[in-house]
Amino acid sequence: MNEVLLRSLTPSVLGILVRRGADFAAAEDAVQDALVEAVRVWSADPPRDPKGWLVTVAWRRFLDATRADAARRRREDRVDEEPAPGPAPAVDDTLQLYFLCAHPSLTPSSAVALTLRAVGGLTTRQIAQAYLVPEATMAQRISRAKRTVSGVRFDQPGDVATVLRVLYLVFNEGYSGDVDLAAEAIRLTRQLAAAIDHPEVAGLLALMLLHHARRAARTAPDGSLVALAEQDRGRWDTESIAEGVEILQAALARDRLGEFQAQAAIAALHADARTAEETDWVQIVEWYDELARLTDSPVVRLNRAVAVGEADGPRAGLAALAALDDTLPRHTAVAAYLHERDGDLTTAAQLYTEAAQKAPNLAERDHLTRQAARLNARGGR
Repeated sequence: MNEVLLRSLTPSVLGILVRRGADFAAAEDAVQDALVEAVRVWSADPPRDPKGWLVTVAWRRFLDATRADAARRRREDRVDEEPAPGPAPAVDDTLQLYFLCAHPSLTPSSAVALTLRAVGGLTTRQIAQAYLVPEATMAQRISRAKRTVSGVRFDQPGDVATVLRVLYLVFNEGYSGDVDLAAEAIRLTRQLAAAIDHPEVAGLLALMLLHHARRAARTAPDGSLVALAEQDRGRWDTESIAEGVEILQAALARDRLGEFQAQAAIAALHADARTAEETDWVQIVEWYDELARLTDSPVVRLNRAVAVGEADGPRAGLAALAALDDTLPRHTAVAAYLHERDGDLTTAAQLYTEAAQKAPNLAERDHLTRQAARLNARGGR
């Protein structure tokens, strides 16, 4: 079963059902039922037109779910509108669905969570990790969002800022391990940039391109993570870097700075350095200061502590880190790195071990475990 194919078709099938009058929550349930059926039967009998098959099955599941309702007349009208067998229309509704999920009746955080779950294909656990909240809390938020939009007509699309936030989180999840998800986020952001003249849309596209340019160098042949300072910069995609920098410069020239432009500027400074030693950490700290002013994000301040440690020395970085909540994700890993830079290998090894136990994914856990083993081998027990 090709899970990537199913994921790529889901938004379009969902969009077709919504356009035909299904409310969002019922349409999503019907599409999920169709996906389960596809997993069950496709391996033995793959359809010639996977999208058309999903549309037909999902619509029938939707009708089955509505037959218990009292509105018989409306139900009969919908039966007449059942898609005819044959190829489904080649319409990409994904970006439209992102805007529809950002409905004015939802808070921005609920709209983002709903879109990531229903359209972006992320699990509740992945979304909870991105928002730094317990999985149960996020599950309740998504359920409330579904109840809020149940029966609502999606004729009032949400704002650009919410859609950008969703695209950013989808890209980050893809960047952590699923290249197809990252590529899809870039594709949709390109569509949005072509349709809307907005400096933050351009900033997000530049940020994605600059990060994605390093994709090939982020992992070793055995799948292990390679830290930025140790990456083979000859494997970076120079065309993507050049495009990202050009888009960023045009956005910055408009003097309407936003958080995505600031993040892209930091990524551009990393991309501009021929070696890790040539990185302009002083400028990076200045951009982190701008980013912290724009977002007041604890994660931004955590990354800033690393930059301060590079620009002004590890003890300055540790001082900046001391002002932050030590329960922040990756706080322990940052502390380990700065202690190692300061020459305290014993403390660093212990902290790397602790950080590995808290790692959000297997690749990061293995990377931190190797760091601890490396220092222990050097006598850091």
